[in-house]
Amino acid sequence: MERKVKIVFVGTGAMGQCAHLKNYVLIPDCEVVAICEKKKKLASMVAEKYRIKKVYNDFSEMLEKEEFDGIVASQPFTRHLVVLKEILKAGKPVFIEKPLAGCVENGEKIIEEVKKSRTWIMVGYHKRNDPAVIYAREKIENFKKTGELGRLTYVRITMPPGDWIAGGFNELIKTDEQISLDYDPVPESMNNRTYEFYLSFVNYYIHQVNLMRYLLGEPYRVKYAEKSKTLMALESKSGVPGIIEMSPYTTSIGWHEKASVFFEKGFIEISLPAPLANNRPGDVKIYRDIPLPETILPSLPQVSAMYQQATNFIQSIKGKAKPACLADEALEDLKIAKEYVSLVCT
Repeated sequence: MERKVKIVFVGTGAMGQCAHLKNYVLIPDCEVVAICEKKKKLASMVAEKYRIKKVYNDFSEMLEKEEFDGIVASQPFTRHLVVLKEILKAGKPVFIEKPLAGCVENGEKIIEEVKKSRTWIMVGYHKRNDPAVIYAREKIENFKKTGELGRLTYVRITMPPGDWIAGGFNELIKTDEQISLDYDPVPESMNNRTYEFYLSFVNYYIHQVNLMRYLLGEPYRVKYAEKSKTLMALESKSGVPGIIEMSPYTTSIGWHEKASVFFEKGFIEISLPAPLANNRPGDVKIYRDIPLPETILPSLPQVSAMYQQATNFIQSIKGKAKPACLADEALEDLKIAKEYVSLVCT
């Protein structure tokens, strides 16, 4: 039998447990050999629930003593630089949550650390691993290549705030332990008010910023930002326009995220589930107006994007897949966010 990929965890908070750890322990060719959690009681309880043999309270000690192939570091993004400067010294592939950092400047410093380490970082844009997005992206690229639907004309992404958790924290283990953490430096290029808005934007909408580039298949730049903070207008490198709609309305129950990719003679529409919904892929609808109008509704595997993301990281470590999003591209998302915020806050 092929040897299992050995993974260690740095941090087992809410996302660490419910978005990542619970999925990694289910992957057949993966073994979580150790976890590190500063909260000692929490570390013990999480290890017991997920049957993790080794527990540490200091990640430097864990990285020194354990044999492993990859690291999952589920940390607040505003301390990625502090943590990654040390973790990358291990020279092993690292997975982190989105975004890459809390500002462009810190993101650039992380890229420098990655280059010195001679390894790579996969950034957690889980939507790229949703079966619906994978299917749609393949069809988009095929339609662009064959030209059967004409040229790509427009891309629209809508994500009104809603119940993004969808019961995903039902099994979360919590304690009342208090700890102190070190955080990355605040950028000098923004005042406090602007930086707070920037952090809020990248925390919630950076997924859509990234997904837009993925669906377009090329870089883009912000052309206009509505002062009400409802929408961002953009243009791709080849001139394709796009819109990201933020908070056109809200939902108390449910999740209404959609992405639509339009061609001259049809479109692809993706409806995505709440980020922490379990065993639920998105839905895809394809409309083609050739030779006669038809609508295609494919049936997709009943797995969540978070599980597929974990699988992608394991397969990338093995050299059998490519990481869904590397640090270099994730830095571009921070730059787009900065463009948007500068227009809104001017």
